[in-house]
Amino acid sequence: MAKNISTTDPSVFVAIDVAKLKHDVLVKMPDGKSKSFRVANSHSDFERLSQYLLALNAKCRVAFEPTADYHRLIAWKLLADGHELYLASSIACARAREAIFNSRDKNDIKDTKVIMYLLESGIVQHYHDPLANELNDIQELSNTYATIAYRRTQLLHSIKNHYIALYFPEIEKYFNSTRSAWFTTTFSRFPTPGAIAKYTEDEFYEIAYPIVGKKNNKKQWIKDPYRTACKSIGLPVEESSVSAEMFSLMLDEYARLTNIREQIQSKADTLLASNSDYQMLQTLPGIGPVIALVIIAEAGDMRRFKHHRQFLKFCGFDLATHQSGKYQSKSSLSKRGNARLRLVFWQAARIAIQQTENSFRRKYVRYLKVNSDNADTCRKARVAVAAKLARVAYSVVKRGEPYNQYFELALPGGKIPLIGP
Repeated sequence: MAKNISTTDPSVFVAIDVAKLKHDVLVKMPDGKSKSFRVANSHSDFERLSQYLLALNAKCRVAFEPTADYHRLIAWKLLADGHELYLASSIACARAREAIFNSRDKNDIKDTKVIMYLLESGIVQHYHDPLANELNDIQELSNTYATIAYRRTQLLHSIKNHYIALYFPEIEKYFNSTRSAWFTTTFSRFPTPGAIAKYTEDEFYEIAYPIVGKKNNKKQWIKDPYRTACKSIGLPVEESSVSAEMFSLMLDEYARLTNIREQIQSKADTLLASNSDYQMLQTLPGIGPVIALVIIAEAGDMRRFKHHRQFLKFCGFDLATHQSGKYQSKSSLSKRGNARLRLVFWQAARIAIQQTENSFRRKYVRYLKVNSDNADTCRKARVAVAAKLARVAYSVVKRGEPYNQYFELALPGGKIPLIGP
């Protein structure tokens, strides 16, 4: 957060209310005079704003409330001109608007005044531009991966809950991994029980053998779907029907999205191969290539945070307590930070506590000693582990050293206990 800015500061304060087509701008001179105007989201208006601010021959402090990605373009232009850029929190704007105007009424003119108030008070944060800090490509990889994964999950639910449930319910038991390419390849070729049962067992084996790919005891495995298809309760639609064709189409689309996801992951590995932060993060239990990619894309350079508490607050892992008079509520997560960072650390925590020997699992087990049967206790334990993972991830990157696992000592019986506090 920026420090309080004195009213005698010779800087020019600029507040911008960002929108899709036009931005409202409020400029306050060092002598207190103000000027407001609108700037269209176009090259000509950007140049007009740039020339106007440069002609003032004064240091400009520019603040704006982030709005989707519409602020990125004008921010890049102002950053290139050498101005200082700040972000005004949406929550801070909402609270300040009610306090200043004693009303929940919202309009663009009021928004610029609110942003100006926050800028002058120093209740703003420094703007960390992704393109200027060489994070844009990493963020695009992360965002595209998230989009593809979301569409793929939606498609998977549709396949399982509609197509498989209607036409071939027995094959769901073979879908035991989201990365099983053979599943979509095989059942796209045989979308209905009738497409399998029309062959003899030996004929089906000869056709399915090259499609299934490498599997242990392949002949025995192929027999099972054949016998299942012969006794299927699925709707008896023809293989040549539109319904079967749509089922195959959905399976092919699922395979295509899976392939795109793997290409993005491979691209990320290539792009970040020389990135030390990317390598250091993967030394932590539960953090793999995808989670490490998201952490770097969302957090940027974690060294800019002076203390791990600042990073935890950025993630939304800081605690908030409501207190009034003698009443004081229980502390809970503020959840006011980066939601995607919280999600990936939560996912990493779930993986880490499933591993046998690491300090994160030990922390989880200590929490469960109080009341292991309580679902709320289990949830709080996972949150605590996720917060610890975020704290350790910050330390690993800040120090530039890989995660130091506890020393392990092998004992008879195959048990490897942890040594350390």
